[in-house]
Amino acid sequence: MDSKEYYLVTSIIIASFVLLATSDDQSCSALSKEDTQTCGCQTNRQHASLSPESRVNVDEFDADKANVNTKAYASHLNDLVVEAGVPSLQNYQEKSNSDENYSMDNGKTPKCEHNCFSEDLVEDMVLIPGGKFTMGTDSPIFIADGEGPARLIEVKPFYLDKYEVSNAKFAKFVKETNYVTEAEKFGDSFVMELELTHAVKSTITQAVAAAPWWLPVKGTDWRHPTGPDSSLKDAWHEPVVHVSWNDAVAYCKHLNKRLPTEAEWERACRGGKENRLFPWGNNFTPANVHRANTWQGQFPTADNGSDGCAGRCDVSRFPPNAYGLHNIIGNVWEWVEDWWTVDHVNGKSPPSFGTDKVKKGGSFMCTEQYCYRYRCAARSQNTPDSTASNLGFRCAATRPVAHG
Repeated sequence: MDSKEYYLVTSIIIASFVLLATSDDQSCSALSKEDTQTCGCQTNRQHASLSPESRVNVDEFDADKANVNTKAYASHLNDLVVEAGVPSLQNYQEKSNSDENYSMDNGKTPKCEHNCFSEDLVEDMVLIPGGKFTMGTDSPIFIADGEGPARLIEVKPFYLDKYEVSNAKFAKFVKETNYVTEAEKFGDSFVMELELTHAVKSTITQAVAAAPWWLPVKGTDWRHPTGPDSSLKDAWHEPVVHVSWNDAVAYCKHLNKRLPTEAEWERACRGGKENRLFPWGNNFTPANVHRANTWQGQFPTADNGSDGCAGRCDVSRFPPNAYGLHNIIGNVWEWVEDWWTVDHVNGKSPPSFGTDKVKKGGSFMCTEQYCYRYRCAARSQNTPDSTASNLGFRCAATRPVAHG
């Protein structure tokens, strides 16, 4: 099936969804805990069941983010800014970080000759040490997610981006390749209702049945993250969203990188610690200090931003973990390489095919009372073509084996 046939078939599937009635007072609190924990984390393009919109009376999303100290990385990103020949983009300066001698094998296994692994390739990346670690947990919060069992896994050393891929960096990729994302091809993407203006909300008649705060919004894509009337003004340093797994792979390949495996991602998240909930330990706010961007307030009606962010925050907003990774949990979900499975047997490799891809880390929409998936062992899934306003990624690179 070629790409045109694929998008035609997918469009027919979407158009054929059964519209289910939902009561006017349906909200997160009206659903069971298991329902709310599941439905808000999955906005599958092919799997979502749409219903007439259940209107929630909420204030228009406040786009004025709290003042955050991101000067160092913002300065780095601003170095990328020059004229870009694509609509809705500001200016970017070309600054190549690829290496012609570094190649990809089937998009997964990089191969490199002696001394070709350049410093440019791993700019803004950190080397994650290899070794054995305990992946998963024997105290799962969501058993159905396959969080357990705890198992000893070994990974080789690899590089991982310090930051989630920002709008600025994704715009540079688009400028260089003329890439069109899947959300742009489909013509819509999922946005949380609280992020939309009243004008946009008034045009929407459908919502995800089990999670009415998720709305399919036409004209939404990475350039217009909160609806067709939005832009990337003041959001260049925030993580790019409305990117599918396929989009993320395309970006990584362009830079001779790849997505991390789930095991690599979890190894990196834990920062060398064993059997801990979060990258820094078991206390989410040690000394009452926030270290990640999650939902603060009553979900889904109000994020009060007491952690310094209401909605997405800049990719460098919070201090890094012990490996030097910023926002490895919270902010936006991050795609990883693996196909989804809940069958984890020691020594068994992840499946080589499936219907859904794994995502890790949780997002700004997560809270302990709702989607408590900003733990290192937590996981969720989406179809590879799915996109949403809380879903992004970061790249990995294989450390080459020295020759001679």
